[in-house]
Amino acid sequence: MQVILLEKLANLGQLGDVVKVKDGYARNFLIPQGKARRATEVALKQFEGRRAELEKAHSDRLWAAQSLGERMTGLMVQIPARAGVDGRLFGSVTNFDIAEAVGKQGFEITKAQVRMPQGPLKSVGDHKVTLALHSDVVVEITVSVLSDAV
Repeated sequence: MQVILLEKLANLGQLGDVVKVKDGYARNFLIPQGKARRATEVALKQFEGRRAELEKAHSDRLWAAQSLGERMTGLMVQIPARAGVDGRLFGSVTNFDIAEAVGKQGFEITKAQVRMPQGPLKSVGDHKVTLALHSDVVVEITVSVLSDAV
């Protein structure tokens, strides 16, 4: 299915690009989320009329993400968790736990913005975690997992 991107998407394209994606991806994710629109002649004409408005909204979101990223640079979050004597956690620290801890420090992020390529944290200590605030703004923070020794 051909769609017009209404915002920049990583690994897909820029604002205004007409790209071919799988039908299910377009119907179930891109179109309902407002990230894309079917590429028909009428939609292309309407998009060209709204291009300036969409570009301004995109630049505003980028500017907000960059300013938030500057404030979050070097942030350290401490998360207490139950651990054994060897330093391994009984559970794990997930992206939800990290988003909640960052939220308690006054920064509004979602769990989807927390990037953990190695999966949940399962040991005590300091871990580097990245936050994708925008497709162009990625910030690295330190998550310190503290032991509530049993």
